[in-house]
Amino acid sequence: MIITNNLLSFASVMKSIGGVILAIVILLAMVTIHEFGHYVAGKILRFKINEFSVGFGPAIWKKRSKKTGELFALRVVPLGGYCAFDGEDEYEEESQETPPFEELQTEEKTEKDGGVSETKAEESEEYPTPQGERFNDQAPWKRIIVLIAGAMMNYLLALLIIICMFAFIGRPVYKVQEEYPESAENVEVVDSALNTGDVILKIDGKNTYLITDYVDILNGKKAGDTVAVTVIRAGKTQTVQMTLQKDASFVNMSDTQTLLKSMGIYGLYTVQTRQGFGATLGHSFMYSFKIGGSILRSLGELLTGKMGLEAMGGPVTTIKVTSEAASSSLLSFLNIAAFIGVNLAVFNLLPIPALDGCKVIFCIIEWIRKKPVNRKVETMIHFIGIIFLFGFAILVDILQFF
Repeated sequence: MIITNNLLSFASVMKSIGGVILAIVILLAMVTIHEFGHYVAGKILRFKINEFSVGFGPAIWKKRSKKTGELFALRVVPLGGYCAFDGEDEYEEESQETPPFEELQTEEKTEKDGGVSETKAEESEEYPTPQGERFNDQAPWKRIIVLIAGAMMNYLLALLIIICMFAFIGRPVYKVQEEYPESAENVEVVDSALNTGDVILKIDGKNTYLITDYVDILNGKKAGDTVAVTVIRAGKTQTVQMTLQKDASFVNMSDTQTLLKSMGIYGLYTVQTRQGFGATLGHSFMYSFKIGGSILRSLGELLTGKMGLEAMGGPVTTIKVTSEAASSSLLSFLNIAAFIGVNLAVFNLLPIPALDGCKVIFCIIEWIRKKPVNRKVETMIHFIGIIFLFGFAILVDILQFF
């Protein structure tokens, strides 16, 4: 018995470790595809690129291309990355043409020689200087394309994951909970048109994808109001008339207790339903849009005070939730991966300093004014923004443990 328990504990630990590894892998994949979007757009529009890096901090692997002179690196902290365009963060009106490239060459040479730099003309010619125009010398519209390309790649990857998930596993839908948890007390049993085991497809004629759809459709309705609900019952699709048991007055988008009480059911849990090719594509796009909308809505409720900071999560929380999903099932893992992809796409396009969305705003201002905002001021704004973002991420992660 002791041996069995030890084996079970070991298997549980290994499963948890595997989940964490998968979580880190999906985060790295999303970061890499984001920066790859910047890189591809930059190459097409002939931007000068000095480095493509996944992660932050000291490099654990790096390789300079003998064809382009660009440096590719994998760094020790897997919570970000960057595509270093030449001159992107410089604000001096006059600067040297290739200092970032020369600095990288010197850094590599110093590490190679154990801290002693011996620059030789013939050795520096081993790698060509990266070609292209400096970032801030390019037209504003070109910079805008490069800046939004990262988010677009995140969205396209998330959409591909959703399409594969819907096609091979099924679209996530909610099923009425069959048994009430034994731990529940003082349960008020009500008469509901919904039977245990019903799979809900539509409410009031509208497709449901997320819990937020239930909240949006029912919000403002009163006890006694009747709503048409399309369900799969005993393998057949039918529509029943559900009478609300309580007023559907929701505190915020995650107020599931009010939702369940108003519907007169004990709970909902996720199952899958398979559909045809056309329906799969259509629902995949709608599902991705719903995810993006829920992200924007959660930020709005955070700003208005309807939702507390404890409902948010930073990188540590993201890894924790993703690892739990990966340990649960393939559907849960793919679902959370899609959420992360859309989340990154939407979040990076927000007009917050240091994010791509804010940089796009500065490009638009320059495009309209025919001259840029003071580069020094812009750089300072982005610097303050990134400090704020790091601080916010740390704060919301800390709140998850208290």
